[in-house]
Order: sequence, then structure tokens, then C-alpha cells
Amino acid sequence: MNVADYLERIGYSGGLKPTAETLRNIHRAHLFTVPFENLDIAWRREIRLNPDALTEKIVEQRRGGFCYELNGALASLLRALGFQVTLLSARVPREDGTLGPEFDHLALRIDLDEPWLADVGFGDCFVDPLRLQTGSEQEQRGEWFRIADQGNSLRLERKRRQEDWKLAYIFSLTPRRLEKFEAMCRYHQTSPESPFTRKRLCSRATDEGRVTLSEMNLVTTRHGDRDERLLLSDAEWRASLAEHFGVRAPLR
Repeated sequence: MNVADYLERIGYSGGLKPTAETLRNIHRAHLFTVPFENLDIAWRREIRLNPDALTEKIVEQRRGGFCYELNGALASLLRALGFQVTLLSARVPREDGTLGPEFDHLALRIDLDEPWLADVGFGDCFVDPLRLQTGSEQEQRGEWFRIADQGNSLRLERKRRQEDWKLAYIFSLTPRRLEKFEAMCRYHQTSPESPFTRKRLCSRATDEGRVTLSEMNLVTTRHGDRDERLLLSDAEWRASLAEHFGVRAPLR
């Protein structure tokens, strides 16, 4: 890996010592520059979980990806900087409330003086890494997060103002290898039951909130205020993709 190129890609020029501050700043920089997106699935390009291919896509192609790609690449970067990183498997609730299977989502454990949960591949979620501890509420940008015990697993829950706590995902602390996520990565690219095969999505956190392109809807959130605009043509969609995410759609 070319660490300098990766750091340039995410616009990071801060300290590189493996500390909680460095982790927080790199985590933020990644979320603010590298979009959560599933466009290769819509464009019928196969995604394989090769660490070199993941970083090449993000750094050289200046693209984004979904959880396996984004957290897989971030794990490689952090390891190159001297961080102790463990891949974790998570199960995400479906629309009907049931849980997806093991390896449904990839998250990261980072061990420093205390353990942290990092995740740049879950779309609209926490911006700063969370302390990997139960029994405390952690506030970020007007939202609250907490980790709770659930048998041999842990629950990540979130709460917005005037809302109840909701489950984000359930995960275990069992160390995993990247290749163990291959089957679910393939499932999410091909199954009509996968949320990633149903619509094109590209989303990125910002200092003020978030910008999301969901099919032909461009949604911008600033300090809790939501603005939604319907794009009227493929040309307008392509222009928005380039303007807000730096992604160039292939010519058909």
C-alpha cells in the first residue's frame, strides 16, 4: 500500500502515531471524502475482497464502496500505520425485524489503551469511533449511541432526538478474516433480497450533515434540515454524482 496516496485521497495531513486522536481524525476524513455506494453492483462489475483491489478502487479510481470494501480498505491503512485492527462480523436487522446472517456486515475493532469500534461502511451512522464498552451513552452530532450485551454478542443501538433507541446491528468480538466475508459479499451483489441490488445509492457525510443520491433523489441534510430534490434526467444524475462525490459514471 502507498500510505501517502491513501492519506491524500482522504485529505488527511495530521499525525500518524497510532493514537485515539489519529484514529478519530482518519475515521472522520474517510467518511467525509469516500462515499458509501453500491454503483458497481448496478453497473454489473464484480466486487472481490482482495485488499490490493479495494485500496486501488478507493485511492486510484477515487471511488467508494459498501461495508466490505470501505472497512476492508481502512483496516489495511490503519495496519500500515501501526494500529492493531480486528475484523468483526455483524448482523443487520431486515425490514421485517429479523436479523441478516453472519458476515452480513463488516466492522472494525481497534485496540489502543482501550478498544474502539470503527465503521466507515454503514452509511448514515456514527462519525467518530465509539468506545467499545457497554453501559454508556456516547453522543455525536445530536445523536446518541450505546453498546449493550446480548448473550454472546453485542448490540449497537442509536437514538435520535425524540425517538426511541433502535438497533443498528448485532456483532461479536470473534476475530474474522476478510475472505470469510466473500460469500455474503457475493450475495449482496446478486440476490434480489439484498438491499444493494434494489437501487443505486451514493452517500457521504459532511461537516454539516450528509449528502445522498438515492436513484434520482438528491437529499442534502444540514444541521438537521433536510432538502430533497428530484433529478429529471440521466445527465443531471451524472452531474450530481460527479459534483458531490467525485464519481464519474461510465458511458453506456
